[in-house]
Amino acid sequence: MSFIEKLNERYAAKSMNGEVVPQDKIDNILEAIRLAPTSSGLQPFEVFVITNPDVKSQIREIAWNQSQVTDCSHLLVFAAWDNYTADRINHMFDLTNEIRGFKNEGWENYRQMLLDGYPQRDPNVNFEHAARQTYIALMAGMTQAVYDGVDSTPMEGFDPAALDKILGLKEKGLRSTILLPLGYRDAEKDWLVNLEKVRKPMSELVTTI
Repeated sequence: MSFIEKLNERYAAKSMNGEVVPQDKIDNILEAIRLAPTSSGLQPFEVFVITNPDVKSQIREIAWNQSQVTDCSHLLVFAAWDNYTADRINHMFDLTNEIRGFKNEGWENYRQMLLDGYPQRDPNVNFEHAARQTYIALMAGMTQAVYDGVDSTPMEGFDPAALDKILGLKEKGLRSTILLPLGYRDAEKDWLVNLEKVRKPMSELVTTI
């Protein structure tokens, strides 16, 4: 199937059946997330893969009691950096130099530009910028999931502060941004499963200038 056909096939599953997703498919989804583009290539986030039933139950309590949180196979939690620091920026630039095996003057100048700008900004401005990168990675993961026949449901309906406490994110310099349950739809209980996808027509969405 084409990419567009897969996007048409994908929907946010409202009920999952608890069946376990094979690890190779989870690995593919995580690899798609890892390969997603991010601003300046900094990858300013981490992903937590939750399979522990007790932890999923705790998260469900602070996520509007949404059943997918506990009925999914794997629950992904995207957590963005709480701030850009010199250490974090340098780590990614050093990693680039290590993997490529050389230093580039233009790249090093770009590193210095970020070091001169990002760490001095308001921490919340930096967090919001980092948080936006998680949504790019989220879409990569969701797309790979549908290619692997895995259902998913992006969720912002949760208490971030409570989730941060459950996972100890503050101590890691992270803040949660979005959840992605992965699993298989329970078609008999999912009211959305057979409804037609609704999107704006191109005439309302796109303006060519």
